[in-house]
This record gives sequence, C-alpha cells and structure tokens, in this order.
Amino acid sequence: MATTPRKELDTLLDGLKQQRDELIVQLHLAKAEARAQWEEMEKKLEHLRAKAEQAGGIAGEVSQDVFAALKLAVEEIQRGYERIRKTL
Repeated sequence: MATTPRKELDTLLDGLKQQRDELIVQLHLAKAEARAQWEEMEKKLEHLRAKAEQAGGIAGEVSQDVFAALKLAVEEIQRGYERIRKTL
C-alpha cells in the first residue's frame, strides 16, 4: 500500500516534533550546566579578588611569584567563561 502525501507529511512533522523535544531537553540541561559553571567562576573570581587585595595589602606591591599565581587564576576563570559562552 502506497504512502499518501498526508501520511508522509504527518511522519515528517512527527520527526520534527521529536527533534524539537530533544533539543528542548538539551537546552535545559545546557542552561543548568552553564549556571553551575557560572556560580563556580563567580566563587573563584571573588576568591581571586580577595587574594589580590590581601597580597597588595601585605607587600604594598605584588611580587612576581604572587603575580604569576594570580595571573594563572585569571586565565582559569577566563577559560571557564569561555566554556560557559560555548555552552550557550
């Protein structure tokens, strides 16, 4: 028995609905993942700011070693922000 255009259209629309539903779930999960990463980056940034303030307060000027460590922390947060951007 041949497939009618209406049945074929229904099949195509059902396929689109399934893809759409799967994407909705994936987007929801991506938002949750991005939110969790964002919260983690916010904590790291606040910790970094506190460490930078502390380092500057103690020595008046940041030593090369402390600066290098702070710079690595900044780069880690930047990579985290990039991961979030890619998730969205």
